[in-house]
Amino acid sequence: MGHSHDHGTANYNRAFAIGIGLNLAFVIVEFAYGRIANSLALVADAGHNLSDVLGLALAWGAAILSTRRPTLNRTYGLRRSSILAALINAIFLLIALRAIAWESVQRLGSPPVVAEATVIWVSALGIVINTISAMLFFSGRKGDMNVRGAFLHMASDAAVSAGVVAGGFIIMRTGWYWIDPVVSLLICGVIVVGTWDLLKDSVNLALDAVPEGIDLEAVSGYLSKLPKVAEIHDLHIWGMSTTEAALTAHLVMTEPTCDDAFLMEVELALHHQFGIEHSTLQIETGNRAFPCRCRLTRN
Repeated sequence: MGHSHDHGTANYNRAFAIGIGLNLAFVIVEFAYGRIANSLALVADAGHNLSDVLGLALAWGAAILSTRRPTLNRTYGLRRSSILAALINAIFLLIALRAIAWESVQRLGSPPVVAEATVIWVSALGIVINTISAMLFFSGRKGDMNVRGAFLHMASDAAVSAGVVAGGFIIMRTGWYWIDPVVSLLICGVIVVGTWDLLKDSVNLALDAVPEGIDLEAVSGYLSKLPKVAEIHDLHIWGMSTTEAALTAHLVMTEPTCDDAFLMEVELALHHQFGIEHSTLQIETGNRAFPCRCRLTRN
């Protein structure tokens, strides 16, 4: 039994466009003034922001691809492109940090003079831009891993910029120029911590793990307590995209039924209680030689 429905996925095209435009402009300004001020912290943050721009573009592209209709070759469409985008985004960001961290360590031995006033006002501008960008994705941060990744990147950027401002004030008051590479190392640490969960979750989804927020035991418990269900086997739950989960299960029943009302009730419960968008259930008698192959599929 098939059902078509609107997933209700929010359209973040405008948010992605504004976020990319604002951050790309800021990357150019921050990198230029970072070189002028001789501040590795500003250059490091510019590199981080550039990776965020690329990540936003990647996430935006994946969001568009995931809405493509299924084809004969790709029966689920391109939904999983959103998972790949989240994974690539996290990996790219972690790789970019290596060069920044290495340069920071090199500068610790002989820190150069830094134009602290320039560092402060450029970073203050970064706080404003990143906060605005983060708020564009605030409402969808809990429902879509790509949107959550965008929100986390922008929010962490605002925090990092605040740290660079603090470092600029410390240098201004003390003349300790080694603060600049130390701040850039702290930036790397903050980014690693903020990116780790995104990397872990995207790897899990890529490997068809149960999506975060869905309790497999709770789903199994619900199905096992259904009337006349004696056994459950081959229960699988995986992410079709960063926003949609799928389930397949075999229900062995003492009195098998293909009643539409029963199947619809189970389908709706899986959807509303557990957030599972696509359900396929096979009803069996327990006699493997003559199973009752009644299926429910929710598309």
